[in-house]
Amino acid sequence: MYDKVYQGLGQALKTDFYELTMSAAYFQNNIDTLTTFELFIRKLPDNRSYLVFAGLEQVIEYLLNLRFTKKEILFLKRMPTFKYVKRDFFDYLRDFRFNGDLWSVPEGTIVFENEPIIRVTANIIEAQIIETFILSMINFQTLVATKASRVVYAAKGKPVIDFGSRRAHGPEAGILAARASYIGGCIGTSNVYAGYKFGIPVYGTAAHSYTMAFDSELESFKKYYDTFPETTVLLIDTYDIEEGARNAVKIGQSLKGVRIDSDNIIEKSKKVRRILDKAGLHNAKILGSGDLNEYKIDKILKEKAPVDMFGVGTEMVTSRDDPALGGVYKLVEQITDDGIKYRAKFSIEKATYPGKKQIFRRYDNNGMMKEDILTLANAKKPQGTEPLLKNYIKNGKLMKKLPELSQIRNTTVRNLKKLPNKYKNLYKVVHFRVKISPELKRLFRKLQNLYT
Repeated sequence: MYDKVYQGLGQALKTDFYELTMSAAYFQNNIDTLTTFELFIRKLPDNRSYLVFAGLEQVIEYLLNLRFTKKEILFLKRMPTFKYVKRDFFDYLRDFRFNGDLWSVPEGTIVFENEPIIRVTANIIEAQIIETFILSMINFQTLVATKASRVVYAAKGKPVIDFGSRRAHGPEAGILAARASYIGGCIGTSNVYAGYKFGIPVYGTAAHSYTMAFDSELESFKKYYDTFPETTVLLIDTYDIEEGARNAVKIGQSLKGVRIDSDNIIEKSKKVRRILDKAGLHNAKILGSGDLNEYKIDKILKEKAPVDMFGVGTEMVTSRDDPALGGVYKLVEQITDDGIKYRAKFSIEKATYPGKKQIFRRYDNNGMMKEDILTLANAKKPQGTEPLLKNYIKNGKLMKKLPELSQIRNTTVRNLKKLPNKYKNLYKVVHFRVKISPELKRLFRKLQNLYT
């Protein structure tokens, strides 16, 4: 489905070194238990009340295609750390496949802190090796999808386009950010590869350098329009923005719009709108860009600036106000010859609940999210709730067809409509209620008494 930049092929060494040293130690000591890990966000960023889950499709592609190549295995063999590791371990890596199970909430699901959004059950080495890739993929795309949803919410129905590739942390991050931004509600991206690979609508205008390459601004506008007569949006603030607007209207009634990429967009957009309207270009749109975020967009619209759509880059694809998401991947259960052994951490502020778990979501009479209930996976479904975790991979095989990206985006839209507005407030954090079932609490206390 995807090329090697997203598949597991050639991805095996994109991991932390300790995943491989632990795996070698498991192998050397004949530890081969069926093990369950869960991925969750321990704490939401300080100014977020929810998260939009994203990145699952790339995780699934990785797991289905994960292989170690001969060159990768040879590289590991030559590392001093592996000097005393049995040759059999490298033979194991040669034949390595993910044969486990993956449970996950669907992409576009609204999730909250301390909820297991991915659950992996597999041989302990399989479950361990994949930790780094899964965390990096989910942390990044969920971070950006959430930020995008806030930007889109601030825009109040006006279209938002991802303009962030050049400010992303590398070209691949720009591609994944475009995907996550689309999931979060953007209508498209400036990233051409993301359009090619994922089918995301692609948008763009021209840079200041294009205007500067001609002897006059008007000449640059005319040449651009002659090349793209049906889609021309002109960047008008290379020199004087009002003069740029007056030059733009000389193109004629078929001009689609103008772009303002400057500070003080509120005042400038009002002046530009008057110039466009005076020339009869009432349908020409104003696209605003330039270090925008949800707070600036909210202010622009509160000041009734006539901006019709927004191009958002740096602030969105880096989630600049909260640039990292603290997702963790923790061992919760092992099956040994002695039966199930539940695992948990008890350290203050880093405690984890043991056992395979399920999230059940309850809605109020108006269909709005009311609360989540965290239970053991084999517990009885609480009345009036729906389970969020679904089985995507079983015994290394894909269990269900993955949705198209547009369907994932629609899932986000539907779920955000079911999230009460108080959780979408841009300036105030409101904590969603996540209840821990009595059975889960009892199991935690039992283990705590056993180990402390």
